[in-house]
Amino acid sequence: MTESLPLAGLKVVEFTHMVMGPSVGLILGDLGADVVKVEPEGGDHTRRLLGSGAGYFPMFNRNKRSVTLDLKSESGKAAARDLIDGADVVIENFRPGALAKLGLGPEAFKDSNPRLIYCTAKGFLTGPYEHRTALDEVAQMMGGLAYMTGPPGRPLRAGASVIDIAGGMFGVIGILAALERRHRTGLGGEVKCSLFETTAFLVGQHMAQKAVTGTSAPPMPARISAWAVYDVFETADPAEQLFIGVVSDAQWKAFCEEFELTDFATDESLARNNDRVVQRDRVLPPLRAMFAAMPRATIIARLEVIGLPFAPIMRPDDLFEDPHLLASGNLVEVTLENGEKAKLPALPIEFDGAKPGLRRDLPRAGEHDDEILRSPAGEDRHR
Repeated sequence: MTESLPLAGLKVVEFTHMVMGPSVGLILGDLGADVVKVEPEGGDHTRRLLGSGAGYFPMFNRNKRSVTLDLKSESGKAAARDLIDGADVVIENFRPGALAKLGLGPEAFKDSNPRLIYCTAKGFLTGPYEHRTALDEVAQMMGGLAYMTGPPGRPLRAGASVIDIAGGMFGVIGILAALERRHRTGLGGEVKCSLFETTAFLVGQHMAQKAVTGTSAPPMPARISAWAVYDVFETADPAEQLFIGVVSDAQWKAFCEEFELTDFATDESLARNNDRVVQRDRVLPPLRAMFAAMPRATIIARLEVIGLPFAPIMRPDDLFEDPHLLASGNLVEVTLENGEKAKLPALPIEFDGAKPGLRRDLPRAGEHDDEILRSPAGEDRHR
């Protein structure tokens, strides 16, 4: 399976922590690359985070090997240079200039490894802010995403590290593009991805809305939807809500027929979507009352018959038991630091009908020191 993966044979060295940088290595590793994670002696501090950070390491560090190095020592820096000289790709997401001060920046390898692709994951791309420190939350706040997510006057970060992960995905896109360029030129180069510009890209649709309409986009909880039926509804089952979307005139017709909404079906003033949007205050109350009297399972069964978009409102931990994820191999089992097993989301991609899975379990800190840092003769070159 490893040999058939698209990035098999690619050598990656990763100097990262937290989420953004590790997500780049995770994706490359899942796609078949040999990813070596360089950790400080004692291990990446991300391993020891509590609260909302407790899931960072187990989610973003499978399919990697781990070595521990003291990059403040000459032997540690020498080992790091050896690893980079033998790599196709380097990933780093420490503060701006940190690795360069250690002699491990991209310029240091122009001659010794001209094919190297050096990816830095930072808070900002080139510009007035580039030396600032940023976090996912900082980017969401200053990039407009938190404003769009929360109700008016109450900016709210999204419920996952969406900017860290999306920024990492753009890093992977840049790396893959640089690899394709290397096929033609034989040379590597520098790739930089960032949190702030990623956020700006994600809210670009709202910027475009202002450009088109002349009116600023309101926060999502206060938005005027593009569709009349595009909302969360209560059902007869306590705490079992359901999102339902009716996003075309054909769907509206099928929806009215299935749920026997004769008055709506025969009303020509509701035949077109934009007319229904204008009359949302008339359309939604009877629908809310109807759904509130029906079990959620019954509603879902009827919506599936006519092919309408719907979604039960779930918690992330509900996905451990999701029948689709379990049946289709979208969860891979890793071993946590305490020895317990956990099934976590696989890369959401298929190649020729197969999903990239788990080749290497979560590494212990320094687990692969011997196999990576020893010479062919078995000598420890950097201790």
